[in-house]
Amino acid sequence: MAHGLIEVERKFVPGPGTEERLQELGGTLEHRVTFRDTYYDTRGLSLMQADHWLRQREDRGWELKCPGAAGVSGLHTEYMEVTAEPAIVAQLCEVLGAEGLGTGVVADVLGPLGLEEVASFVTKRSAWKLVLPGADEESSLLRVDLDMADFGYAVGEVEALVREEAEVPTALEKIHKLSSMLGVPAQETAPAKLIVYLQRFRPQDYQHLLEVNSSRERSQGTKHLDSSLG
Repeated sequence: MAHGLIEVERKFVPGPGTEERLQELGGTLEHRVTFRDTYYDTRGLSLMQADHWLRQREDRGWELKCPGAAGVSGLHTEYMEVTAEPAIVAQLCEVLGAEGLGTGVVADVLGPLGLEEVASFVTKRSAWKLVLPGADEESSLLRVDLDMADFGYAVGEVEALVREEAEVPTALEKIHKLSSMLGVPAQETAPAKLIVYLQRFRPQDYQHLLEVNSSRERSQGTKHLDSSLG
């Protein structure tokens, strides 16, 4: 497994008063930005079936998200973020069972690994940062992204980045606390943008992923597809 930051996040459905509530809680709007994400996979979606998600973000380069600790349950997701291209290539080769490509450039291995564009869409994002009242800023910084995709889907995300698996439970506690303060119902879930994109525009692929995920969920107790990354 390639190493990187651990992203712990919970997605939710934002409302018309979400930004106002963030301001009331002392949140700071970092920026509003528009960007395009393009996702790549094999024709049979081998990466997504293995819970790996490869994307190229406009002006930011490549990122591969890999599953975090086994047995993660609940309303949150946990992923390792890998952004160094040699590490991404190494992980792709491991997941897809390829050897000897000898390159650290993602674009060079797309063809040899049979990877092609499977989704591309533009997102308008409002990015916020917030420290919970009474908490230490350095260790308690949370980020809230409010996204609107160009195919009409809105989703919010409360996120914490940690370096060690031992830090995940504390980060999750803070995420749930902020979610509650934002008025998010305790059991609310919201699918990621990519999952909704597949559901709307590639329904056969979406259904196939559902079947694979349901089978894995029954055998391993892993999370449902709708709470996966996108």
